[in-house]
Amino acid sequence: MAGPGTRLPLAGDAPRVRHPAWIKAQLPSSPTFFEVKELVRTAGLHTVCESASCPNIGECWSRRALTIMILGDICTRSCRFCDVATGRPLPADADEPRRVADTLATLGLRHTVITCVDRDDLADGGAAHWAETIRLVKARCPEMTLEVLTGDFKGETAAVDTVLAAGPDVFAHNLETVPRLSREVRVQASYPRSYAILAHAKRMGAITKTGLMLGLGETDDEVRAVLREVREIGVDIITLGQYLRPSRQHLEIARYVPPEGFDALAAFARGLGFPHVEAGPLVRSSYHADGQRDIVRELAEARRAPMA
Repeated sequence: MAGPGTRLPLAGDAPRVRHPAWIKAQLPSSPTFFEVKELVRTAGLHTVCESASCPNIGECWSRRALTIMILGDICTRSCRFCDVATGRPLPADADEPRRVADTLATLGLRHTVITCVDRDDLADGGAAHWAETIRLVKARCPEMTLEVLTGDFKGETAAVDTVLAAGPDVFAHNLETVPRLSREVRVQASYPRSYAILAHAKRMGAITKTGLMLGLGETDDEVRAVLREVREIGVDIITLGQYLRPSRQHLEIARYVPPEGFDALAAFARGLGFPHVEAGPLVRSSYHADGQRDIVRELAEARRAPMA
């Protein structure tokens, strides 16, 4: 078992490194998977499930759970862990919010996640487009809880306020890794800026969520330190998952965290008071988010309750 800081061989080297037995994704085979795929294609939408080569696409789409990605499929950033294409995006599609709302209404979901590419080319980072999407989705799907997974808007809290004013049920923004590795992993982002965005959203009364990838060279002590920091500002939901290298052009895997390692970190997070924790080798930001509807409703109700 590779320990913290151990560098595994590059993909393609001899001998070829294989994932451990506990990392096994479900192959897409159910009729529902192909129904969802056709619905997304017909609507002309993008999903992070496809664009980021998520290993859980077979499982999630087979139960009609998906994460729509707005503002196109070309990102202005070049994070070294991510498989989404980097380049010069097309202008924002003004009809995309309507198509997103129509698609989600057709799926009839109880909870869903919408994410986006980073749009540093737009003055507001895409905040107005986000707000229009949220408003139309909430109008078409009033019983559905909606989680938005946004970028950092270059630290502009006014853009965060624009998104929050549209009424998402959960505001999510991922820290992705520990402070020591943040600049290497997220070249055009920073840990302090992301932390500040989460803190601002929390001050504005949002239910907040963030996530970390493990296996990039961090230590468990560093992960525990991040968990303490984000819980101190009141983040409600945390996800911990294994980093899996999309290609030889991406960062190497420094270690594979075994299931019991994730269990230990999850227990630590729960001990800090996180209302909900998702942790495991195949956990991603949106993994099993569709099962979090009741948790989100409970958190929202607790915020509305009068102080004793």
